Amino acid sequence: MNNSNKSVAVAVAGAGGFIGGHLVAKLIEQGYSTIRAIDIKELNEWYQVHPEVDNRVLDLKSLSNARELTDGMDEVYNLAADMGGMGFIENNKALCMLSSLINTHILMAAQESNIERYFYASSACVYAADKQVSTDNPGLKESDAYPAMPEDGYGWEKLFSERMCRHFMEDYGIKTRVARYHNVYGPDGTWDGGREKAPAAICRKVIEAKLSGKHEIEVWGDGKQTRSFMYIDDCIEGTQMLLHSDVIEPINIGSDEMVSINQLVDIAEDIADIKVKRNYNLDAPKGVRGRSSDNTLIKELFDWYPSITLRDGLEETYKWIYDEIEK
Repeated sequence: MNNSNKSVAVAVAGAGGFIGGHLVAKLIEQGYSTIRAIDIKELNEWYQVHPEVDNRVLDLKSLSNARELTDGMDEVYNLAADMGGMGFIENNKALCMLSSLINTHILMAAQESNIERYFYASSACVYAADKQVSTDNPGLKESDAYPAMPEDGYGWEKLFSERMCRHFMEDYGIKTRVARYHNVYGPDGTWDGGREKAPAAICRKVIEAKLSGKHEIEVWGDGKQTRSFMYIDDCIEGTQMLLHSDVIEPINIGSDEMVSINQLVDIAEDIADIKVKRNYNLDAPKGVRGRSSDNTLIKELFDWYPSITLRDGLEETYKWIYDEIEK
């Protein structure tokens, strides 16, 4: 435990979410004594609740609530957004755009509170669509965000909020740090209900097929679309490393282990020890054709990159979802 952590007060926006819950757990483990955790969801809907921290239920789209988040704090992690997998973001563009209020108001409050360091969770959805039309994507490098043509709704909000962070840094001296996350997954996250992402959705479908004895699943799209998926532990490590660094440009935090959705199903089948018939739904939301992270820059700057394999991470995720379904 780092004793210097004792004196740093940290606020986590979106603490009731998947990544936020894991981040608060890590901060506790690291010995931070002052942690404020805020989310719009009622406490019984938080993925993880840590009773030893200051937990509050507030809508951070409001400036007065954002001030409650930042008051007396030194560092802020902004992970708060209305989001989900492709099924959610393709059908809720206005809701996604409204998340710009969260980042804008927290930045305004952060400036008033003299916040030292500010982390913003951006997304690979900021990348230009014309760089993601092929399944053999060479990996998206940071410069591929411009000229801008991000994912409609969600991606535009993220790109706008990245710019907002940049200008608050330039004009007010807040040390803003921006990560472009690539498909984070793991235990203690969304796995059903319509907001889940592909790894959790595929695990759930394969588990349900196994338990029901009806060995078939629906796959969105033709299964050939490609992605990379980053395990939550890598995400948290990269996030904290970036916040405490001098890197001022947005940077990829993602895996460069690119797989097709069919390969993702292969891995889940292998973990479950069954084979499933795949019914491809070509009308379902499927997002861009190919996307992976180019990790040249993060390796150069930090001599680090997300390296937990999809097989290892999916095994942990599968086991957790299996237990949740059994409950």
